[in-house]
Amino acid sequence: MSENQAPGSGSGDGGHPASGATPETAETEYQQEVTELEAQSATAARLFDVRRIIGGLFVIYGVIVTIAGFTASDADLEKAEDININLWTGLAMLALGLFFLIWQQLRPAVPPVPAAEEQLPRE
Repeated sequence: MSENQAPGSGSGDGGHPASGATPETAETEYQQEVTELEAQSATAARLFDVRRIIGGLFVIYGVIVTIAGFTASDADLEKAEDININLWTGLAMLALGLFFLIWQQLRPAVPPVPAAEEQLPRE
């Protein structure tokens, strides 16, 4: 680093590789960095997919309510006119939760394409 250069300012060209690098090397490094960032973005998109959260919660609550339906007493069934509402509701919640989880597996979230990539490539 030269004496006139501020710390952390790099080569003075906005964070690009050193001025001694060839344009091909700089382009290759840039492409590798973009590829790594795209992979991180795709992972984040899958991790925070709302279908996974909704599906997981419905499955957990569905298991709890289904267990409550299996352990219902005769007095509970009599109150509900002999319909085991906890069992049916729990099974419906399980089905809905599994639907969301399967949907998330079959159609994973794809991160949006950055605006720079939507333009035609330069030659």
